[in-house]
Amino acid sequence: MPGPTESALHADPVFAMAAEQFHQTADLLQIDDNFRDRLLYPKRLVQVAVPLERDTGKTEVFFGYRVQHHLTLGPTKGGTRYHPSVSLGEVTALAIWMSWKCALNGLPYGGAKGGLAIDPHSFTKTELERVSRRYMQELIPFVGPYTDILGPDMGTNEQVMAWFMDTYSVYRGHAVGEIVTGKPPVVGGSIGRREATGKGVVYLVERALNVLNLEASQCRAIIQGFGNVGSVVAEYFDHRSEIKVVGISDAYVALYNPAGIDIQKAVAYTNQHHSLVGFDGAEVIAPDELLIQPCEVLVPAAVDRVIHGGNAGAIQCRVLAEAANGPTTPEADAILRERDDVFVIPDVLCNAGGVIVSYFEWVQDLQNFFWTSHEITDKLHRLLEQSFTEVIRFARKRKCSHRLAATAIGVQRIYDAKKVRGLYP
Repeated sequence: MPGPTESALHADPVFAMAAEQFHQTADLLQIDDNFRDRLLYPKRLVQVAVPLERDTGKTEVFFGYRVQHHLTLGPTKGGTRYHPSVSLGEVTALAIWMSWKCALNGLPYGGAKGGLAIDPHSFTKTELERVSRRYMQELIPFVGPYTDILGPDMGTNEQVMAWFMDTYSVYRGHAVGEIVTGKPPVVGGSIGRREATGKGVVYLVERALNVLNLEASQCRAIIQGFGNVGSVVAEYFDHRSEIKVVGISDAYVALYNPAGIDIQKAVAYTNQHHSLVGFDGAEVIAPDELLIQPCEVLVPAAVDRVIHGGNAGAIQCRVLAEAANGPTTPEADAILRERDDVFVIPDVLCNAGGVIVSYFEWVQDLQNFFWTSHEITDKLHRLLEQSFTEVIRFARKRKCSHRLAATAIGVQRIYDAKKVRGLYP
């Protein structure tokens, strides 16, 4: 009979999705049933109460989470998101996906994820600093540079990471830059970390177009999500790849212009207005409709489960580049496999640029020796190229989807490491 925590996890749709993906992978790899729970369930789940005195004088209590999936290959690594929907099940699924992502890309990490169930836009800057510092203070017994390294995610940024670092450093009595990644370069952050996820997405899209013999300059792209990742992808498409961006969206509005959108104007507008609402360079369209407009490249760069059984048969792209975590449900995967005309770059590969450059930042902090922008980009592309090649080769050899191939490579490496280390009695 499942325990209360296990039951709560399985009740969460995001965790259920990750679990289904795992069992499909375990079936492919023929992993013994006796070993599966060790590979699926996290080593540690932490829930903390975070009290905050608002600027009005009112005290409120918020709930925060941190999940460490496994420490078999090294410390855990993962972002921290601030969003009202954050739950223990969602964070657990994200930690599991991060484990597979790190193993696929050869990083010496297990996966982790954390978050606060808050809307950061409803906080003043001073309130956001207080709640961030208190959240980090509550986590100090469970994190560390060789235990669990935090990073940014949805709703957090360089400033939040700096507050995390300072809170932990005050506790230790000296600066500990390696406790977080994605912090400002002035306190040990890595050059190129903010753009890393988007830059990696663009590199892999270019590789996919090459495999399909499609000329980038003749391609159109739709990007769902215009935050740190989506806006960077759009800018690189515009400047580097010459891919025409015809659709963009944020949490408030979706915009479509088949003649192309002026990305520089859209970025400048969002920097000023913090939203695409009111931008006049494209027609407003229903968010669900944006995903099924004709394009060569579709980039979901926002939230999970946006490609599902109801729309997977209607999308009109050649390349589905999963910049978000878990944007495609298992039901949609089944439909896309039957269609066989969409080249999927799965999330554990597609958005790995962020954690790869976070790894570079951690290494630089540990050594107190920092690399140039050229060195970081070169190393990032080399790792992504290796992983991309391995996924394509595995998928062709085993006649399976790219997602199953990417997940299988990651799970196999974790499985092998756990077998070698053994089970402590």
